[in-house]
Amino acid sequence: MDMEEMSQRILAGERRALARAITLVESGRADHRAQATALLEHLRGHGREALRIGLSGTPGVGKSTFIEAFGCLLTGQGLKVAVLAVDPSSARSGGSILGDKTRMERLARDPNAFIRPSPSQSQLGGVARRTREAIDLCEAAGFDAVLIETVGVGQSETMVAEMADLFLLLLAPAGGDELQGVKRGIMEMADILLVNKADGDLKSTAIRTCADYAGALRLLRKRPQDPQGFPKAMTVSAVEQSGLEQAWGEMQALADWRREHGHFTQRRAAQARYWFEAEVREAILARLKREPVKGAMTALAGQVEDGHLSPAAAADQLMREYLMM
Repeated sequence: MDMEEMSQRILAGERRALARAITLVESGRADHRAQATALLEHLRGHGREALRIGLSGTPGVGKSTFIEAFGCLLTGQGLKVAVLAVDPSSARSGGSILGDKTRMERLARDPNAFIRPSPSQSQLGGVARRTREAIDLCEAAGFDAVLIETVGVGQSETMVAEMADLFLLLLAPAGGDELQGVKRGIMEMADILLVNKADGDLKSTAIRTCADYAGALRLLRKRPQDPQGFPKAMTVSAVEQSGLEQAWGEMQALADWRREHGHFTQRRAAQARYWFEAEVREAILARLKREPVKGAMTALAGQVEDGHLSPAAAADQLMREYLMM
């Protein structure tokens, strides 16, 4: 399909064109990358703006269950919701199950929802390499909210914060003490901490856990992009669908405040610069996999293994000879 024609179909909200476009941007083939770049250029400046919400948490905390309940809440309000779910890939085979769409059976049947699972492949940070471009495509297709679900991550996996307007961290009851809340890393990146599973026998535990994190958040240095009271901790139950409307209200209030004070636009501009620099790094790494650089790299690796060169000296030689640095 011609990229200009595909861009028009995406702007018209055609789901099949959107799905094909995401497949195109996720492809690693050189010709597909050229087409994807052309497509994104055609779509640039479309004037549409979705609220990009990144959601992370440890495995088993209930991310998929929360997204389904939260997504149904938004579609019930007449909003169009896109879900980009990133599943972990096997370190051995490279394959992924991509089962998140199966988990969100009710949301998958909603005509105002679009769910796209993607493999993380070898990408670190909890997201796939081309998730950012998939977000741009969903925004161009007219979705009001784009939810980015990461793989189950740890404290240092914060890349989703570089592609979202709001970053939610889902926590389990009894997941730690106050000290966890003041540790640097994913905790200080979150805009809202949501203690999930606040129902049944775990409800009182979830309330105590939320209070622990709320106390810890008050010890963190206030960020300039946050109004008074943020970041904050809240309890929700995806199973009972309680606390979701309150959480959505806080997300809207935070996004509106950032728009009013210019932080929203500044954040997106900083993210665009971040991803430009990331593309440059990826392009340099791609050159290392081509001949004759690949052959020279193999030869230098042999000298490092034999002890004739240190890793630092070999890397410096490769940079000087082939990347002109």
